[in-house]
Amino acid sequence: MTAENDADNASGTPAVTAAGSPSGVTDASPDTPETTNETTLETTTVDSSDSPTTATATAPSPAAVTTGRLSARDLIASFEAGQLKDDLPEIYVGDTVRVGVRIREGNKERVQPYEGVVIAKRHGGLNETITVRRIFQGIGVERVFMLHSPQVASVKVERRGKVRRAKLFYLRDRVGKATRVKQRFDR
Repeated sequence: MTAENDADNASGTPAVTAAGSPSGVTDASPDTPETTNETTLETTTVDSSDSPTTATATAPSPAAVTTGRLSARDLIASFEAGQLKDDLPEIYVGDTVRVGVRIREGNKERVQPYEGVVIAKRHGGLNETITVRRIFQGIGVERVFMLHSPQVASVKVERRGKVRRAKLFYLRDRVGKATRVKQRFDR
């Protein structure tokens, strides 16, 4: 072995022979093919005649290789799209809604209604939430519901509210008849 071959082997990159296999001996002929970072991809497609056809393409580098699998972001987006409920009504802030909540007691499951005014809506998509406020025995109770959660069995709009704000947190400071929201008839 020469000093040049020893340096190549010490750096972790093996020398390439004329046959293309790594070894400690290199071929010094000028017509030896050089190695490149190109990879060959084979994709199989099935036509309507159910006979697979194979196409071969050359990719410039391993970083640009697509394997046909979804990226992590696309995989999460497709999973979330499958979890969305499609039977939800249009809910606006100020509406009075009745939310059916699944409650598990021991080995039994029942649906308990919770009725109140929507004072806030947050987020979107799979993470969409509404905050529902009601007065129970003189005490204000607020619950946050994830609309697309399996714990929410149903959502029904009892009446539409006419408000001019996106968040109705001012209702927390009001008592009695002052907490009423005007009804809206055009939606």
